[in-house]
Amino acid sequence: MDSTTAREAPAVPERGGGRGGRRLGAWLSGLLLLGVSAVVGCRAADTDGVTPVPQLLAFLPWLLVPTGVALLIAVLARWRTGLVWGVVVLGALAWFIEPYGKATQARGTPVAELRVMASNVEFGRATPSLIAAVKRERPDVVFVEECEVGCASALTEEFGDGGTSYPYRRAVEGYGSDGSVILSRYPLQSAAGVPGTMGMPGAVAEVEGHPVRLQLAHPMPPLPHQVDLWRRELGALRDFAARGGSQATILAGDFNASQDHAAFRRILDTGLRDSARLAGASRTPTWPARTSPRFGVQIDHVLVSQEFSVRSVRFLDLAGTDHRAALADLTLHRRDGTEG
Repeated sequence: MDSTTAREAPAVPERGGGRGGRRLGAWLSGLLLLGVSAVVGCRAADTDGVTPVPQLLAFLPWLLVPTGVALLIAVLARWRTGLVWGVVVLGALAWFIEPYGKATQARGTPVAELRVMASNVEFGRATPSLIAAVKRERPDVVFVEECEVGCASALTEEFGDGGTSYPYRRAVEGYGSDGSVILSRYPLQSAAGVPGTMGMPGAVAEVEGHPVRLQLAHPMPPLPHQVDLWRRELGALRDFAARGGSQATILAGDFNASQDHAAFRRILDTGLRDSARLAGASRTPTWPARTSPRFGVQIDHVLVSQEFSVRSVRFLDLAGTDHRAALADLTLHRRDGTEG
């Protein structure tokens, strides 16, 4: 055989294993993108869908991880459709990760400054840590979720009914996760709370002569068998917010929902603003506390009406609970308007 014949010898055909590997990669990439696309599609359609979509929506920013993996697999598999698909999904995620809701601060004559704390003490286990935090931070109003009878008794013993620290309170007694308490330095008038499976008391506080509606939030979580109940109880909180009219309102607690849930966004659409959003901390995780702030979601919120501006928001780690406490410094204004 001469050199010319050798040069013209046919190339060895590609092995079937290479094509099979790329085909498998395309399948894996497609499955990942399909799952993420289903969740992103519900977010775009302004619906929470059905299980497992509500649970996955809470972790929407973290869907960047499987999307990135899918894109990498698509590159290795030379799957052009997957590359385009993945880029589109990444763009949609980037769009929806932006903070939701109005970012306008109240203006006008300031009439009072107040500090608000909201804390889920997980069946009362974090009560000693909460008491220490309240003494240290000295909030004016405290919303306590999952404050069962032992927790309520400890708060009474520590601060005392009619005492100088928090002489006013409204509570729904209960065991386990059912009990909730509002503590206040300001006089409280009775108000009907929002009905729910777990206690959600309400009141009207007299803050320097100005009435402020207070409502504790603690709807059921969106577990697979109770998504409809979770949606209804968030809807009841939305109805409370919509009834506010021109009244100053604080709606705070464990909402078991993030800004990526349509049911929570409908509460914001009534005109309430998330204090964390106004303070530039709308994606700071509050649950689960054991992995926050590295990993988690923000489901504990202090929502305020347009009569309030927000000076700062912090999130506190309390021993014994899977939630971080939200601490918001607010200023109450006369309702003269708003500014961006």
